[in-house]
Amino acid sequence: MDPGLTKFYAFLDRPLFGRARIALALLVIPLALTFTQPLWRISMTAPQYPNGLYMDIYAHKLEGGNNGQHIKEINTLNHYIGMHKIERVELTDLDWIPFAIGALVILTLRCAAVGNVRALVDLAVIAGYIGLFSFGRFVYKLYIYGHTLDPDAPIKLEPFTPAVFGKKQIANFTTESYPQLGAIYIGIFICGVIGILAWHLIVGRKKALAGVS
Repeated sequence: MDPGLTKFYAFLDRPLFGRARIALALLVIPLALTFTQPLWRISMTAPQYPNGLYMDIYAHKLEGGNNGQHIKEINTLNHYIGMHKIERVELTDLDWIPFAIGALVILTLRCAAVGNVRALVDLAVIAGYIGLFSFGRFVYKLYIYGHTLDPDAPIKLEPFTPAVFGKKQIANFTTESYPQLGAIYIGIFICGVIGILAWHLIVGRKKALAGVS
């Protein structure tokens, strides 16, 4: 076998640093806190709604402002442009996200307890995939909502994609879409795992250059 591959496989089989195991275990905290805060908020303002309407998307539920009244108002407005009703049963992605986060918690604790660099690489790849796939599905859902308008709706609008990140003007409404604390918690977790992996790569390279096995 090529000596370079031999060294690479040997590196993957290295046990994690003690401080890295502690850091991994601590990263479970922001991951678990994801359930307590919204991942994303979509809000809208207009002359007739100067105080705005908003809805928060959690990892497991959908919640509107004013004890849910804002979602009802948004659905009433959307009815006039022929957009599908926004409700929990339509957002099936929220069914699997809690399981994905739970799996990440288990994999992270396992990696912290008995994992090696190979397990850390797997964890980083899985965490990155879940994060990117979840965001991709979010964008896809917004696209579907704005491109499947009822042609018989009272108000005719060209198909559109609602704001994904930032502000967007739709008719006389200004919509805003921004990540919230739940998404920041997930970002902290993913960046933390990647950071720990980079730490091992840097130290492993230094050891290899120094001729330390």
